[in-house]
Amino acid sequence: MIKERMTKKAQSRFPTVACLGVALLAASGQINAQDLVDNQGVPITAEKKYSFGEVVTESVTGDVYSDEAAANWQDLSYSNLFSAGWDKAWSSPPNGGGGAPRQGWLNAYDGVFFRLSINIFGWQHGNGGDGYSNNIVSYTPLNQRMEIQTNIPVIASSQGVSGRETNFGDFVITPRIILSESKNVTQTFNLNFRTPTGDVFNGNHVASIGPQYNFWANSWKGLVVRGGAGFSVPYSGDITRSGARSTFDANLAVGYYFTPHDYTPVGDMVWYVSTNVSQPIDNRAATSNTFVSMTPGFRTHVGQNWYLLGAVEVPVTSNAPYDYQVQGGIMKVY
Repeated sequence: MIKERMTKKAQSRFPTVACLGVALLAASGQINAQDLVDNQGVPITAEKKYSFGEVVTESVTGDVYSDEAAANWQDLSYSNLFSAGWDKAWSSPPNGGGGAPRQGWLNAYDGVFFRLSINIFGWQHGNGGDGYSNNIVSYTPLNQRMEIQTNIPVIASSQGVSGRETNFGDFVITPRIILSESKNVTQTFNLNFRTPTGDVFNGNHVASIGPQYNFWANSWKGLVVRGGAGFSVPYSGDITRSGARSTFDANLAVGYYFTPHDYTPVGDMVWYVSTNVSQPIDNRAATSNTFVSMTPGFRTHVGQNWYLLGAVEVPVTSNAPYDYQVQGGIMKVY
């Protein structure tokens, strides 16, 4: 009896020992990982390793909104900042804990990753003449941790003492990194690189660098809170003539989503108020007036992943460069 029980125990251990041996052989390269089996004899599917190029291609062109892609989304944290997410393709993150989608608003910090382009038109009124602008902003994720944002200032038009001039603006490219992401909260670090491609007449032709922290949060119903803080430091170009200043900048925006995504043309309808603060921190001028503005705005899904956005920015401090600014945008998520 004792011998019989020992024999049965040894037999019960055999699959586990065998699988361990097979795993060691696979690690040594003597067999393929696809040949591994578990202790029930079921083949084990090894996780495929992707090259950097494959990850980027899938992030940029893949179906990042499918159920399969959604299954690849994962929590990211500060503790695994340099190890997790860099070798996995980006997929559209889930809605927040309250059910609100992770989306962007005009004149508010982003805080989350997207894959989209938006054409933004702006009209500034006051300060001796109206100003006009047209910017094409695109977000291109490279993996779960990093994306590139580009801002192409197609039109920068302003009035001066010698008349009106319309030129190309200062191109901005921004690498963005996710510091942490959970279902309820996302945090990112951005580094804005402004290039002097515009004309000093419109307050451009300035090179600057701007580190920035962003966050996005949703844990209760459709309420979303987002914002952040950072700096902008000009270091080259026509800094004096353009009036560029080194500034500390901050943003806080609060909005509420009222409708589901498929309620087109008012799907994902959100109304929000965004507050922006800019404080000069250099000594390039005799005064360092703080700029504060309030921006009520909206965003709605009109169908086929096209969105309509609008906002009105109103400065609430004295000596503002304009009385108000109206912005409108048409956006495509792809």
